[in-house]
Amino acid sequence: MRLLVLGGTSFVGRHIVASALASEHRVTVFNRGLTNPNLFQSVQRLRGDRSNSELRELEHGEWDAVIDVSALLPRMVREAAGLLADRVGLYAFISTPSTYRDLDSDRIDEDAPVVVLDDPASEVVNSTTYGGLKALCESELRQAFPDTHLIVRACTMAGPHDNTDRFTYWVRRLARGTPVLAPSRPDQPVQLIHARDHANFVVELVASSTTGVFNAAGPDQPVTFADMLQACADAAGTSSRVVWAPQAFLDEHRLRLPLEILPSERHDGLYRVANDRARAAGLVNRPLVGTASEVLQWDQCREQKRLRVTRGVSPKREASLLEILEGPLSSFGRR
Repeated sequence: MRLLVLGGTSFVGRHIVASALASEHRVTVFNRGLTNPNLFQSVQRLRGDRSNSELRELEHGEWDAVIDVSALLPRMVREAAGLLADRVGLYAFISTPSTYRDLDSDRIDEDAPVVVLDDPASEVVNSTTYGGLKALCESELRQAFPDTHLIVRACTMAGPHDNTDRFTYWVRRLARGTPVLAPSRPDQPVQLIHARDHANFVVELVASSTTGVFNAAGPDQPVTFADMLQACADAAGTSSRVVWAPQAFLDEHRLRLPLEILPSERHDGLYRVANDRARAAGLVNRPLVGTASEVLQWDQCREQKRLRVTRGVSPKREASLLEILEGPLSSFGRR
């Protein structure tokens, strides 16, 4: 197939392009050319900045399908879909479970209601508007490609080349084998999908001209935060004592940890999306320990040594906090 990937050189798009090439599809990427510009020597490169509506290089050419990895704003989907409507078959959009409205649910499937923004014209992207903007992107796609659209709502992804380092933080942390400061709820649900498993699923759906909406979530069995940390320890061959810090302690020290959901947020449903439909359509998830092993191997070999995660704690501060938390004068006691 002739595939056009909008994005294609950062984390998620990179794995999608790699999967498409491995399946011998002909790939064209359209992006700004700023992230890994020399990646994938065999693909055709088109340049443009969607945030500024620079789509001139998309005005010519035909493709069997487009995979949109990079749109954050409904305007971006509207412009691309309008320009490509007569020159592509299927339009696939990579979305997110953050589009779902009721994130306090025990189980969320693809038919659950989505967020409606108070100001649908806003182009401010933040934690409050992200899900609603993605839902509006989906709406634009349905209007432009009513019969030939594919929406894949992907849960938190992990794997080599992750530019968020959210899961990498824990893989690296458990590999150290020293006591670990963890968030307050060992039973918090967690969903992680290997970016390569997600990419293979998307490419297979596109190749078979599959339409509709799918939750791409993993692993196949429910996982808690404690399970995730154990998988990281198993991958590294270490054994670390985990200290589950009371929420009051974390609040007092203004500390948030990667993949943590605060009890007050009532967003556990974000990690409880149903993947039955996706599995029936061909999604294959590897065990979480396998994902952790690959991330550990990649992390130990990559040049980037400083984690880019926006949450977390340095080893020095962690040791200090553990001493405070478990010290004889601590008001929090041992857990």
